[in-house]
Amino acid sequence: MMITFAAIDFETANYHRSSACALGVVIVANGKIVRRFYELIRPPSTRFTFTHIHGLSWHDVRQAPVFGQVWPGIAEELTTVDFLAAHNASFDRGVLGACCTEHELQLPAPPFVCTMQLARNQWNMRPTKLSDVCRNLQIPLNHHHAASDAEACARIVMSALDQGWRPW
Repeated sequence: MMITFAAIDFETANYHRSSACALGVVIVANGKIVRRFYELIRPPSTRFTFTHIHGLSWHDVRQAPVFGQVWPGIAEELTTVDFLAAHNASFDRGVLGACCTEHELQLPAPPFVCTMQLARNQWNMRPTKLSDVCRNLQIPLNHHHAASDAEACARIVMSALDQGWRPW
């Protein structure tokens, strides 16, 4: 069975879901990573509340493209995926939805798989913070860097698939 999926991770500037300031996407096809995307994004506000978490500030993104300039090209790459994966998927799905709404873009159709839930169900893991799951599965992680978080998420799904897990 050929499964193609994309792991996605957002970093946000502040508490507003539409404040994406970085995006990482990793596409996996036939058990191999085939594409990686990492983009800094200029959020709609200059207010950064989470610099202490991800290290990004307005200075880093002030000349970056806005989400509406970044997403259409990535969305085109996602037209063939079976699902999107994210760690704590409700957060990333919420950010994606808010950013698509803000920029009047269509939300992608594939369902989300949450790798927090996957780690709990597949390996009975607790706690399931991304750093904990990666440590348990020996997956390298530069936590809160969107590219690294997305790749780690992809590798969690790949590990589960290797052990017979199926999303449907």
